[in-house]
Amino acid sequence: MSEPQLSKHRHISFTAHYTGYIWYQMGISHPLLATSKGKTLAMIANPIENWAEKYVGGSMRTTLKARHKMLDDHLIMLIQQHPDLQVLEIAAGLSPRGWWFRQHYPDIDYRELDLPDMAQEKQQALKQIDPTSPDLLSIDLFTPDFENAFKVFDQNRPLVVISEGLINYFTKPLLQQLIQSIAHYGKGFKALHYLTDIYPEPVKNRLAKVIWSSSKLLKVISRSAFTFHFISPDEARSFFYTAGFNTVDVIQPTFYFDDRTQTTTTIDEHPEMMKDQHAGDLVWMIHAQHPNPMS
Repeated sequence: MSEPQLSKHRHISFTAHYTGYIWYQMGISHPLLATSKGKTLAMIANPIENWAEKYVGGSMRTTLKARHKMLDDHLIMLIQQHPDLQVLEIAAGLSPRGWWFRQHYPDIDYRELDLPDMAQEKQQALKQIDPTSPDLLSIDLFTPDFENAFKVFDQNRPLVVISEGLINYFTKPLLQQLIQSIAHYGKGFKALHYLTDIYPEPVKNRLAKVIWSSSKLLKVISRSAFTFHFISPDEARSFFYTAGFNTVDVIQPTFYFDDRTQTTTTIDEHPEMMKDQHAGDLVWMIHAQHPNPMS
């Protein structure tokens, strides 16, 4: 692989350490993926998180749990449908997903990608956990070198690209560039799936102004362009269609999790609401697909 190229959009957010520690607290991660910096951030954020869960109806850590569960469920579903599945997790950070899936589904080819510094930190931890774990791909998503990540995989097998806690950190034009790149570089595969979470505008929440103010603070301290991009599921679908995907599902936790039975519901149980209404959730999940007509 060529020498990594770097764009002006590169940054490593403190949230990678925070989320890494929250996943460890949830019991789904390895101790070596939980950093002392993450532990400190979690302690600092705990009073705010408690307040948000009481008065807003959700917090960063509750949305972390919801989005992680939805993404994992859909990835497991795709593995069950395609035992020869390949997975590329972009901006993998300190997520335990790659480690967990390689343990439980050793037949899939699961690779992780991040910027050089984070990739090095993650790889050091993974090699201590499992010396046979594959090397992380060290690539900037907004340079031509991103195409090389797709060349690692077999085009005769389906590919899933997955991201978590990423796409709200970019402006809309930059997000369009990223999704177009995924659709373009993945179009030659037997099938292409993109799984991602996304934070919609909190227009249905009674404390929307508070959430908006918090997002502006996050934008400053993470040195990013963090923003909310979409008000309705229809807007999100149209955006992904324009970027090159031909099937796009927007999954909202309200309809995905059945509080009465504590089981997972299907999208078909709420067809109209799933399509047309913002249910008020702080996070959504998107499953975009681009099947190869030649497969």
